[in-house]
Amino acid sequence: MPAALAGVEAAFLVLQYGMDVAPLLAAAGRAGVRRLVFLSSGAIVPGAERQPDVIAQYHRDVEQAIEASGIEWTFLRLLFPAINSLTFAMQLQGGDVIRAPYAEAAFSAVHERDVAEVAARILTGGGQAGRAYDLTGPESLTQAQQVRILGETLGRPLTVEDLDPEPVLEQMSQFMDPEFVAALFGLMAQAVGRPAPVNDVIEQITGHPARTYARWAADHRADFGG
Repeated sequence: MPAALAGVEAAFLVLQYGMDVAPLLAAAGRAGVRRLVFLSSGAIVPGAERQPDVIAQYHRDVEQAIEASGIEWTFLRLLFPAINSLTFAMQLQGGDVIRAPYAEAAFSAVHERDVAEVAARILTGGGQAGRAYDLTGPESLTQAQQVRILGETLGRPLTVEDLDPEPVLEQMSQFMDPEFVAALFGLMAQAVGRPAPVNDVIEQITGHPARTYARWAADHRADFGG
């Protein structure tokens, strides 16, 4: 890391879940890094002494380590990025039915280009020190509505089969961290039957409205064989 951080004034941190951030922060401090932007989680409950699940707790622990580092910081809290929909691509190779639990869970999906633009503005311009921003897309859409939009983009009559979450949870827990998967399913369960929060943070920082899910689908046509 010393060679990678040589001459670096600002860094964008995107960490694998469970990664120990301490060595990175120590190296950044020694290298004289002045500004950190951390892609955190929208699952965090501000002000809570203990977070409600392991996803939120891990990201809040990292935030606190960054706060204690003495380096200027900004946190971008993101819950369900639009790019999560790429998990549908493999299913679409075999037909027009998407099978997933919590089809009626609603998210304000965020285009990764918007996340990148927000991060770049803060990294290069500063002025957002000590702030934690919740990033959302411009609309609340259920997974079923996202699939419909994806189908319209691809010109395919896509439908959704709402799966029983328990067998899917059990299967995924065999090859992923069980606590992480349980927390993820818990977040989806909470999103059923309630609109996802929507704000204009992306527009405030970038100067343009957040990109829609339809725009994301169009930008990713090739990933779905379109």
